[in-house]
Amino acid sequence: MLKKILACSVVSFFIFCGVASLANAAADPGPADIKMVSEKSKKPKVALFPHKAHQDKFKCGDCHHGMADGKKVDYVDGQEIGKCESCHNKDKLAGKLKGKLKLDTIKGAGHGNCLACHKEMAKKDPALKEKKIDKCAACHPKKKK
Repeated sequence: MLKKILACSVVSFFIFCGVASLANAAADPGPADIKMVSEKSKKPKVALFPHKAHQDKFKCGDCHHGMADGKKVDYVDGQEIGKCESCHNKDKLAGKLKGKLKLDTIKGAGHGNCLACHKEMAKKDPALKEKKIDKCAACHPKKKK
């Protein structure tokens, strides 16, 4: 009897922790703006990402995903979201390709996913085309001198 009570207590504890972590993940929308820096290049490249603006228009799974056994898996609500470079690096994704772009770097993933979406959206919406969201400066603003 004591073993059953202990087993039920342990299972209940893990269920509680799982539900609590899902509620916490849903409550934390992440930063409003993200500054992505590619430190690996000779001259660090910077991309500014208005995260909140994208959250208002898209579902998390439109951009975020996970990885299992070296393969991309679809995002599920409440999934922990790590930094892109935790998987998009040459150690974990050596040689993965999307067309001509290597996805094993943040640059490759960003250009493969973000730029492709920006180009598609600019084709559909003349106002977005006019804002030049399909140009490099949309994510990579020029430094003020």
